[in-house]
Amino acid sequence: MVAARITVNGKVAPISPAAPHTTVLDFLRARGLTGTKEGCAEGECGACSVLVARPGVNKPTDWVAVNACLVPVAALDGQEVITSEGLATPGEPGTRPALHPVQEEMAVRGGSQCGYCTPGFICSMAAEYYRPDRCAHAASGSADSTDAEHGPNGFDLHALSGNLCRCTGYRPIRDAAFAVGTPTDEDPLAQRREQSPPAPGATEYTQNDSAFLRKSTLAETLQVLRERPDAVVVAGSTDWGVEVNIRSRRADCVVAIDRLPELRELRVASDYIEIGAALTLTEIERRLDGGVPLLAELFPQFASRLIRNGATLGGNLGTGSPIGDSPPALLALEASVVLADADGEREVPLADYFTGYRQSVRRPGELIRAVRIPLPLSPVVAFHKIAKRRFDDISSVAVAFALDIEDGIVRKARIGLGGVAATPIRSLATEAALEGKPWAAETVEAAAGVLQAEGTPMNDHRASADYRSAMLGQSLLKLHAQTTEAVSS
Repeated sequence: MVAARITVNGKVAPISPAAPHTTVLDFLRARGLTGTKEGCAEGECGACSVLVARPGVNKPTDWVAVNACLVPVAALDGQEVITSEGLATPGEPGTRPALHPVQEEMAVRGGSQCGYCTPGFICSMAAEYYRPDRCAHAASGSADSTDAEHGPNGFDLHALSGNLCRCTGYRPIRDAAFAVGTPTDEDPLAQRREQSPPAPGATEYTQNDSAFLRKSTLAETLQVLRERPDAVVVAGSTDWGVEVNIRSRRADCVVAIDRLPELRELRVASDYIEIGAALTLTEIERRLDGGVPLLAELFPQFASRLIRNGATLGGNLGTGSPIGDSPPALLALEASVVLADADGEREVPLADYFTGYRQSVRRPGELIRAVRIPLPLSPVVAFHKIAKRRFDDISSVAVAFALDIEDGIVRKARIGLGGVAATPIRSLATEAALEGKPWAAETVEAAAGVLQAEGTPMNDHRASADYRSAMLGQSLLKLHAQTTEAVSS
């Protein structure tokens, strides 16, 4: 087996002697690439953002921004990384490098401020700069504009939702983002998109009795999990990376599943959509392209683009967190999970998957291979997330609705809740209170009272139990007002 290595700014570097839990951030800084900073070590500030070459949606390769503070460097064995230092074009000996267009705009428009977080902003902006389907449209504020969060150059400000500056003055950063042009034909990173990213290879990296393993096939991976049921399974490491950094968690064996082909398929059948458990949320969002409207509402509210570039549905369900954002939406969609181990597969309705706080029916040696969403989809959907920040925050309450309304009557209602019990739950009593009744103010007000009593909300630093209950009822009233407005318009 080839020794673990990583290509950084075009130069190959061995990963050894870094420990298997060493993050990309610490690896880069140890090599003198100190533009990559640590701010929070939790994936919330974006000061550590770097670019990674990943399989593309519209081109063979996409330059994807990820949180270097969360990803183990061993997870990028054989992969390509670009840091803020690698964006500039080297000049002749004795001359200064030529700034990248993103760096240039940030400099001339005063977007650097104190400078600590600037390299992270630069990398996130560069990922959006190289997004193949970014295209110019009418200027924001004009009659033909899309919205205030997209520049006339097609730049999506949500690309920066995971970069939290510790100074003031986001306007210069926004101005810089909206001023960048399109990559030239001579741009080497733009040219790189036309070639496939490095193929994922098997990794067996061991240091000091700790191992990081990536097998080539699902069957090999499941055999490892049978032999090592204590192994920690990771995909984007957006949860495990926090445990390593903040709680100093270590594992004797970490098994990566993020590049397994069997877990990276998205298939639309006649009666269901199957989403591979290792596809990132960004990949799912772009491949579905609005085809599942409830998920299309969920994705922009799920953490930040930096997190969505690594996070997976399999990981979000696998942690069993009662405040994960995807479970309420998937419960409303009546999704099921396909669980696999060395003996075979089984399909479990998501409503039966969670058994307790961060507990599920998943057995030792078993992992989530895919999520299945039955078809047809309900036409009336909404995802309401109540949190202290608009983006990049943990929800106090999350409510997902999927309703079939025909001739003014609720024929079917499915409601998923998060943040109001030890597990994500279906709002069964409220569903029963709606089904078979008119979608009218009287029905909705009565059902809102039922919804307020669902679950067992608690008091914590995010919200009180009374507030959570109140938000449940208000969420249904809001949905009714929105649908009524849509019908009347």
